[in-house]
Amino acid sequence: MKHTIVVLDGYTLNPGDLSWDGFEDLGELTVYDRTDPKDIVARIGNADIVITNKTPLTKETLSQAPAIKYIGVLATGFNVVDVQAAKEKGIPVCNIPTYGTDAVAQFAFALLLEITNQVAHHSNEVKKGRWTESPDFCFWDTPLTELLGKTIGIIGFGRIGQATGRIAKAFGMEVLAYDGYQIPDADCRYVDLDELYAKSDVIALHCPLTHETEGIINKASIAKMKDGVIILNNSRGPLIVEQDLADALNSGKVYAAGLDVVSSEPIKADNPLLKAKNCIITPHISWAAKESRARLMGIAVANLKSFLDGKPVNVVNK
Repeated sequence: MKHTIVVLDGYTLNPGDLSWDGFEDLGELTVYDRTDPKDIVARIGNADIVITNKTPLTKETLSQAPAIKYIGVLATGFNVVDVQAAKEKGIPVCNIPTYGTDAVAQFAFALLLEITNQVAHHSNEVKKGRWTESPDFCFWDTPLTELLGKTIGIIGFGRIGQATGRIAKAFGMEVLAYDGYQIPDADCRYVDLDELYAKSDVIALHCPLTHETEGIINKASIAKMKDGVIILNNSRGPLIVEQDLADALNSGKVYAAGLDVVSSEPIKADNPLLKAKNCIITPHISWAAKESRARLMGIAVANLKSFLDGKPVNVVNK
């Protein structure tokens, strides 16, 4: 049987620097860079294999696409698919459980190092001529912070949290961790949230978004933190109550924040963090290193091949 494969929104995974050959080897492939919601059903057509990243596949959509036999999600999160509706139709939904662990941990520290060293700012000032005109051999405009001896509190100590912890240890930081599941012999000290808030110079969020973690960074939790704390989030935007963080940044209670995710993406023009003091925001790119995306592509192809071989893996709606 010749399978028909449709990728509804392939651009962010592969803007042109990767190959779709792995999918082409498994069926007749059509790739769309992006798909408007009104075009989803028409583009799926009679395809039996549908691949999506952020294009939603609702119960209504699935009811209008009876040929679908498999849904592949080009991400770890799979909330864009009504997995229960898919299950009722016997359609497995397969995600990519891990592919960018080290890239995301690296990016967390890229955010932290930009906050503590302000490399981009000072480079820009040099290019404006300020160093050329300086009466001294050097200058700096912001406090420069050494990480040695500082404490990082990591909320969520799974694969990415542990990778971030390893980097922190290399910088000579003490690592505190909070997680519902504690790993024996982990290279950290597990603490409760109140102790983590009270003792951390840096707080990094690496936990999933659940009912328990939504808004975990809020006015009340920030009040428990050290004055001048740094907050990092390249996990999920809704973990933070954004107005509360903006207020804390503007008051100086929180010294700085490094964020790669926000509550609604792309970011809305009225997001209070856009005008908050000392807030670095990047456009959800922690995952996007070419090596990481290539790994994701490989796993997505392997997921589909396993399904076609009758042995589906990474199924999120069993």
